[in-house]
Amino acid sequence: MEIFFTFLAGFFLLFFGGELLVKGSINTALHFNLSKIVIGVTIVSFATSAPELFVSIQALIKESSNIALGNVIGSNIANLALVLSITAIIFRVKTPKEEIKFNFLILIFSSLLLGFILLYNQQISFYFGYFFIILLSLFLYYSIVKSKKINENAKNIIELDRQNKSLYLSVIFIFLGVIMLKYGADFLVNSAIDLANIFHVSDKVIAVTIIAIGTSIPELATSVIAAIKKEDGLAIGNLIGSNIFNVFGVLGVSACIKNISLDNYSILSYDYLIMIFVIIILGIMIYKSKTQEITRKSGVILLLIYVAYILINLYK
Repeated sequence: MEIFFTFLAGFFLLFFGGELLVKGSINTALHFNLSKIVIGVTIVSFATSAPELFVSIQALIKESSNIALGNVIGSNIANLALVLSITAIIFRVKTPKEEIKFNFLILIFSSLLLGFILLYNQQISFYFGYFFIILLSLFLYYSIVKSKKINENAKNIIELDRQNKSLYLSVIFIFLGVIMLKYGADFLVNSAIDLANIFHVSDKVIAVTIIAIGTSIPELATSVIAAIKKEDGLAIGNLIGSNIFNVFGVLGVSACIKNISLDNYSILSYDYLIMIFVIIILGIMIYKSKTQEITRKSGVILLLIYVAYILINLYK
């Protein structure tokens, strides 16, 4: 019973910690009048990927590369097949090709690069970690420079209610969010390893299913809220950006702390291939759609793919 309580406490802390971090980060960015493009690609994507980062680092400290790697790949699948599907089923998500074209290409590149390194190196070493961070830095630099060249009017700046949104309060939100994420990751990883032992399932299965869904909750909340507010670019941009951050940022930083080994080959032979498959499906939906939107029908298709993926993982 104590393990389940700790597991739920980990989810609780990750959820509210992620929410505080997203809120604080966006409000801080607003004080510097950053555009929604910059905020979506950088601040929001980083903040919503923070749970994956804390979980992966904690997993490596606990000598579990399966959780560190499985969490990232599982979260990337959950972001595109679960979070986007739910968002699209509730609200049709518009996909302006010019706004997401470059980011989608980077998503493909980062995903294929990850697979190549795992296939031929069997691990993400310290050097590849630094290489990922350099690539992430270049991506962010290009995104910011590109956004500054766009002639934006007042509508292109995210306008939120400034009441009680002081810079100091935003910094407090960020600080509390980081603390909650840290302890949430501790609780979730420790209890996940214990649960895997109790139910005689691999920590990899726990990572790509339950933990991946838990760490994708901030993306779900952000995308749904963005869809409600008709910020379609932010709704899908957040998910694509978060997946890029997960590979280059989460795995990059984690590998700099400790090498991430491919201990369970099924992560590469099954979960990774499903991730690539989902990216291809998303690409088809984006570039073949005449209405430039992810429809409810497409959302249902993505959701069915995710359900099948989870069931196969649990019963294979």
